[in-house]
Amino acid sequence: MTRPPLTLYLAAPRGFCAGVDRAIKIVEMALGKWGAPVYVRHEIVHNKYVVDDLRAKGAVFVEELDECPPDRPVIFSAHGVPKAVPAEAAKREMVYVDATCPLVSKVHIEAARHAENGLQMIMIGHAGHPETIGTMGQLPEGDVLLVETVEDVAHVTVRDPGRLAFVTQTTLSVDDTADIVEALKARFPAIIGPHKEDICYATTNRQEAVKAMAPKVDAMLVVGAPNSSNSKRLVEVGRKAGCSYAQLVQRAADIDWRALEGIRAIGITAGASAPEVLIEEVTQAFRDRYDVTTEMVETAVENVEFKVPRVLREPA
Repeated sequence: MTRPPLTLYLAAPRGFCAGVDRAIKIVEMALGKWGAPVYVRHEIVHNKYVVDDLRAKGAVFVEELDECPPDRPVIFSAHGVPKAVPAEAAKREMVYVDATCPLVSKVHIEAARHAENGLQMIMIGHAGHPETIGTMGQLPEGDVLLVETVEDVAHVTVRDPGRLAFVTQTTLSVDDTADIVEALKARFPAIIGPHKEDICYATTNRQEAVKAMAPKVDAMLVVGAPNSSNSKRLVEVGRKAGCSYAQLVQRAADIDWRALEGIRAIGITAGASAPEVLIEEVTQAFRDRYDVTTEMVETAVENVEFKVPRVLREPA
């Protein structure tokens, strides 16, 4: 039977960013240095395939520090943790390694610096996301106010409108965040923003690739986890850019083939915590069903690399 033709557009950049790559290496190097088990507070990155792979190698994933025995190493996830977490680990004399993405750490430093200068912080982010919890947890409770939408800006109550600064979660929609920042500046003209955009380079680059790809395709799939903020934002960006059918899939088994009947062009990208092996699995599923012509939509070239902590580069 003749397979129908399909043009498959692959976004570039896609998949792993430098912060995710570094965090996974930290867990693997910790296992190599100290042996199993190594404990990880929260999923090291938001991807089931990655977490399951590390679990099979000896990583134990927990949600809170008190679930970790004091005599085994613990790693803090790439999303960052409240200040109280490493303080408690030090109090318990635990060996711990911080795998927080350096770009998230940059936001933590910004928040602390503004607080030292007597400014109240407003954070643009998603309630309950571990990165938001970690960033807000750098300062005493109540010192950081959270806004999620433009509407939230109108209702936020601040101590002094003339003494404010804002930071953002690194994995937000660039366009949505710009609207919230505009609303903040309109209501609080004296508010101070970051010297450089908090939304990370990888989030921005993946969203730009999706915007370039969206007008070319009938449908778009984003390979990523349902608890991955940057992956969910890619779906939203794709829809806003004109692709009416944009869906999140974790694996090829999640593809709704009936919904894709009759398509002639599909776009595929992946969130920053999705490994290339899953992207290859999804593209192969299309090759099995269609006569595929592949085209790349490249909007940026990434060559960022972050070093792992020194403790892992020293001999045991």
